[in-house]
Amino acid sequence: MKRIVIFASGSGSNAENLIKFFNTTQDAKVVLVLTNNPQAKVLDRCKTLGVSAMSFNRTAFTKTNTVLDLLQATAPDLIILAGFLWKFPEHILNEFPNKVINVHPALLPKFGGKGMYGMHVHEAVVANQETETGITIHYVNENYDEGATIFQAKCDVLPNDTAEDVAAKIHELEMEHFPKTVQKLLS
Repeated sequence: MKRIVIFASGSGSNAENLIKFFNTTQDAKVVLVLTNNPQAKVLDRCKTLGVSAMSFNRTAFTKTNTVLDLLQATAPDLIILAGFLWKFPEHILNEFPNKVINVHPALLPKFGGKGMYGMHVHEAVVANQETETGITIHYVNENYDEGATIFQAKCDVLPNDTAEDVAAKIHELEMEHFPKTVQKLLS
């Protein structure tokens, strides 16, 4: 059975969706969730779902090998960033080549880069009067949102859609496509 580790910074709806999806399959399991936010709701979700979860600080992630050692001990087949807001350090990427993926709430290369996450992306999409947006599932490299694209799904942006409307559409796309794309990657 393949092993998945998820990194999240916030509420953890994508993490919960992935955990529940893989609880119904024989191919993979989410074995650990890590967060940079000790107050993140994802920790509560994991407790409810019976998945190991823990938080870490920036030093453990970027300056020492604490998180790297934990990942090596866990031996994940795939590391998934699901609403994780920190840049992923090269020393970890080097140990897990082509095994770290992210879901971005826009059609990259549009609306990517440092500071482009969550509502910031949806507000930019609306302000730019885009007629479509979507999600991009991509490999993670040393630059924000520049890794190779694995999958994209699109949705329309209507003239009177608010950023909240766009966020709801993106959330639906993530819930539908993220687990299936991960499953395909692992098979």
